[in-house]
Amino acid sequence: MVLNVSDIMSVYKKTGGIIDDAGASASPAGGQSFGSMVKGFLGDGIASLHEGEKAATSAVSGKADLASVVTAMDNAEVVLNEITAIRDKVLAAYKDITSTAI
Repeated sequence: MVLNVSDIMSVYKKTGGIIDDAGASASPAGGQSFGSMVKGFLGDGIASLHEGEKAATSAVSGKADLASVVTAMDNAEVVLNEITAIRDKVLAAYKDITSTAI
């Protein structure tokens, strides 16, 4: 999963800020819940990890070139690192919330 500018703009629009084509204005987006956003992100992440696995198995069988395998594996590693960082932030936030005195 290689990101380009249009992918980043699409994700930004989906997660709360809407940018016009010039990139000048932002307004809140309505409609998509946080849960569905996380579910979509995790679905994309899992798909990227599966692409890395497929590339690795095709490389073992000699059906893929080295550059595409390395690219797929690097993308899978980046996604895994992002998912791990998000998990760590969510757990830290949960810990802060649960330790807060009422």
